[in-house]
Amino acid sequence: MKSVIKSAIIVSIAAAAVLSAGCCSKSAEDKAFEAAFVNITDVVPDAILEIRYYSTYNFVGARIDGYEQPTALLTREAAEALRQVSDDLLAQGYRIKIFDAYRPQMAVDHFVRWAADVPDTLMKRYFYPDLDKSVLFEQEYIMEKSGHTRGSTVDLTLFDMALEKEVDMGGTFDWFGPESHPDFGGNPDEAVFTGECSQSPAGRTITPEQFANRMILRSAMLRHGFKALDSEWWHFTLEDEPFKDSYFNHPVRQL
Repeated sequence: MKSVIKSAIIVSIAAAAVLSAGCCSKSAEDKAFEAAFVNITDVVPDAILEIRYYSTYNFVGARIDGYEQPTALLTREAAEALRQVSDDLLAQGYRIKIFDAYRPQMAVDHFVRWAADVPDTLMKRYFYPDLDKSVLFEQEYIMEKSGHTRGSTVDLTLFDMALEKEVDMGGTFDWFGPESHPDFGGNPDEAVFTGECSQSPAGRTITPEQFANRMILRSAMLRHGFKALDSEWWHFTLEDEPFKDSYFNHPVRQL
């Protein structure tokens, strides 16, 4: 009788182990994603993370779908290029501060649903005070696809190590307006301040120092293989991104 009971226990333990392994095993898709992507801080340990879409301080005012942990992921190629940027900027007295990197499609879908809900203007005064929310699709502040979802795009700013604070860029991350454009106040291709700010609907301006700070970040990113976006001073994509036509939906969490 004891041997029968012992055998039954062994079989139960084995069955439980099989079930546990099955529940915890990763799909082929998960394995492929994890082979292609890295935690940014594993490659760039000096990077500071302030993942806005994991928090409620963003233009939606809620944690965004797919952001399961306050971490940042990139393709291996983009992370390696970003490490070179970081080393370059460290020599100038700055660390990089990251607001967002890889963004799953479920997060983009969340943005689209939010934009369609025109009466929800909880965060309007912080991120789009000069715009009626109904124009966000028309003016392409919100789109159904994002380069972030391909995994080689990063949103970032500078942190001054001597002053121990974020560098003044003359505007906040995710501000919806011409004040976010790299050419606001100057010529970004030549890094020349002109003071031309007439495109601001509320008459906002940028100082020579703020424009110069944007150019420090931009120049470092372009030197190390990233390309800029003409509507956001903080947004850069790896020129030779490995997944030009792939839009991933893996959640943001530590790999």
